[in-house]
Amino acid sequence: MGPHPAVAAIRLAVRRVLHDLLTDHHASTEQRPHERPPSPLVLVACSGGADSMALASALAFEAPRLGLRAGGVTVDHGLQPGSDLRAEEVVLRLRELGLDPVESTAVTVGREGGPEAAARDARYAALDAAAERHGAIAVLLGHTRDDQAETVLLGLARGSGIRSLSGMAAVSGADGRYRRPFLGLDRQTARKACMVQSLPVWDDPHNTDPAYTRSRLRHEGLPALEKALGKGVVEALARTAQLSRDDADALDSWARQAEASVRDAAGLLECAKLYALPPAVRRRILRQAAIEAGAPAGSLFARHIEEVDRLITGWRGQGAINLPGKVVAQRQGGRLVIRQG
Repeated sequence: MGPHPAVAAIRLAVRRVLHDLLTDHHASTEQRPHERPPSPLVLVACSGGADSMALASALAFEAPRLGLRAGGVTVDHGLQPGSDLRAEEVVLRLRELGLDPVESTAVTVGREGGPEAAARDARYAALDAAAERHGAIAVLLGHTRDDQAETVLLGLARGSGIRSLSGMAAVSGADGRYRRPFLGLDRQTARKACMVQSLPVWDDPHNTDPAYTRSRLRHEGLPALEKALGKGVVEALARTAQLSRDDADALDSWARQAEASVRDAAGLLECAKLYALPPAVRRRILRQAAIEAGAPAGSLFARHIEEVDRLITGWRGQGAINLPGKVVAQRQGGRLVIRQG
């Protein structure tokens, strides 16, 4: 008799990702035939919640069968009393699953961008450091289809562009470090997999705290949408994310190819040539130029790019536009200059 359907589903999702990682890894090591590197290491980021515990259990089962080593990292954000003790418990549970190496890393959460964004930034910085320290080829994250639906709705509420509506990528980070095997699975499948395997899980009280936007969306917004529109809202939003990502990728590629054609010999952006481009392509070029000038990507919103765009499409002699990161955009003699102010 095979495993429970929920367990089979999470293992299959992880197996597919591990196969992709092995293919990439073998391609990169073919150029060094005389070297015999150790088995590649894959880490799982685990909070102790149902999603990440299900992911850890599937990684522990699948990795050895493919000749991979499996380890785990839990991040202590220090935002709740006793968080250090809970992190130690997660480390113990991961070791009981057979993962090695396993570690807990504490971070200091700042305030920039709000509590959720600041915690996310601190978490990814810690995971990046752990991956570098252990030489891991990837870090698996337990985001589910429900998380993807929430991300799409949050982007929609902000009035963001199509890239924001594309949600979380299955592969992201430097050199594709982060992998999300569960984007096609719902949250209940992960929880069921933990239950049938008798895996203890920790439910973060922040996930039910109405002070957090995502929590309100999860417990009030999405149920209201399903009541009004019927079941299938989560699946539809996740499908929208994938379609939006395909479109955004195509537009990003177009913008990269078009950028060289709208710069003069000195590398300055020519307003007339920018004006001739479709708005979606032009604004991507403007956004990238602002980021290269020093504007933080996470603080650069659609309204900022729209203001810069008006220097091209609605030129009336207006002054410079101030952007995050002390970056200034201004029009000078038919050229658009974006630089540190």
